[in-house]
Amino acid sequence: MNLHEYQAKQLFSECGIPVLAGGMATSATDAVRVAQQMDTTGWIVKAQIHAGGRGVGYFEGTQTEQGGIRIADSTDAVRQAAVDMLGHVLVTPQTGPSGREVKYVYVEQYDDDVQRELYLAMLVEHRTSQVTLLASATGGEDIESVSLESILDQPIDINAGVTIQEVSEMATKLGLDDSQTEQLHSIARAMFELFTQRDATLIEINPLAVNTEGRLIALDATVTLDDNALFRHPEMEQLRDRNEFLVGELEAVEHGLNYVKLNGNVGCLASGAGLSLATLDAIKLIGGEPANFLDVPPVAEVGRVKQALRLVTSDPGVESILVNVFGGGIMRCDTIADALIMVNRETPMRVPLVVRLAGTNADFALRRLRDTGLSIIYAQNLADAAERAVSAAKHKEQAVRRSWWERVMGSQKS
Repeated sequence: MNLHEYQAKQLFSECGIPVLAGGMATSATDAVRVAQQMDTTGWIVKAQIHAGGRGVGYFEGTQTEQGGIRIADSTDAVRQAAVDMLGHVLVTPQTGPSGREVKYVYVEQYDDDVQRELYLAMLVEHRTSQVTLLASATGGEDIESVSLESILDQPIDINAGVTIQEVSEMATKLGLDDSQTEQLHSIARAMFELFTQRDATLIEINPLAVNTEGRLIALDATVTLDDNALFRHPEMEQLRDRNEFLVGELEAVEHGLNYVKLNGNVGCLASGAGLSLATLDAIKLIGGEPANFLDVPPVAEVGRVKQALRLVTSDPGVESILVNVFGGGIMRCDTIADALIMVNRETPMRVPLVVRLAGTNADFALRRLRDTGLSIIYAQNLADAAERAVSAAKHKEQAVRRSWWERVMGSQKS
C-alpha cells in the first residue's frame, strides 16, 4: 500500500526523522490557512498523488505549464497554486498518459538554504532477502539517471539493527562530516524502526537535504507498506487512498486478488503469479495486448473466483477473455468451472471466452462446462489459448467497427 507524502512525513515526524513544517489541504482556503500557521515567508505547494516526477509533470486542460510542485512567496501564490492543482489531472512520467486527479495538496515550509541533495532508502534486497540501506551522493529529480555502480548499499542485520560502523563507512563515501554522520545514523535507525514495526517494503527519502547549517532534512518522503501484513496494522489501513486505484483494483484488494489494470483488450484470469505472467507473455508474443494481470490465489473458493471474473468482464475495453488455469494441490479446476457457470447464469458473457484447464479435476471440470452448453472456445495448451483469445478479440473489435459503420451509414441514408 502506497502512502501520500503528507502521510509518510507524519510517520517520519513520529519516529524522529527531521522534516519541515507542513500540512495537507483539500481546498485553496485550507491551503492558505495551513500556510498562515507557519513562521515563514516562503512555501512549497505539492500535489499529492501516488507517482513520482510531479515537478516535471503537467496538468491537463489548464493554461499553466507549471508542474505539481511549486514555490510560493505569498499566501496569494499558495492559493493560486492550490486552485491550479486541486481537481485537475496531473500527468507525470510515472502516471502514464491518463494521469491522476489531484485531491490533496501539501503546503510545506520552503527551505532555500539547501547545500546538497542526497538520496537515502531502505528496502528488502531481493537477491539477499535482507533489509538493505541504500544511499547516493546525488539525489533529487535526477536520481533515476544515476548509475547503479554509484549507489551505495549496506545490508542490515535484522537483529542488530543499523550500527554506527555501517553508517560511518557510508557517510565517508557521501562526503559527510562527523556531525552529519551522527545525524545520518539517527535517521537510518529511525527508518529501520519504521520499516520493521510497520511492515514496510520501501522507505525512500529523495532528496535528503544538507542545508548550510549542516543539518540533514527529509524534503520528500515515500513509504510503501506490505499489503499482506496490514491485518497487523488496522490503523494503517485507514490511510489507504481509494481515489488512487484504477478500475477494478480496489475491488481486487477487498477480495484478496492480485490485479493490475493494463491497456490491452484481452482479459486474463490465471492461477498463480508465474502462470499469469506467462499468459501475458504468450498474448504479447503473438501480437495481442493483455487488458490486465489477474492472479487467482490457490486457496480461492468459488465466490472469490466469481469476483475475479466480474473484474475482468466489467472492463469495457475487454474484447475477449482468456481463463488459463493449472489445477494443483488445493486449486481445483472444477472450482473455476463452477464460478464460470454461475457468473454466466447471472450475466451472460458479452465477449468470446477462451478456456484452458489442466491439472487437478480438469477433465471433470471440462465435462461440466460442456454439459451446460455455454459458448466457450476450448484450448489445448497455453500457446493455443493465447492464439484463440487474441484472434477472438480482433474479430470482436472488427465486428464492433462494422456495426458502428453500418449505423453511421444507415443514419446518413435516412
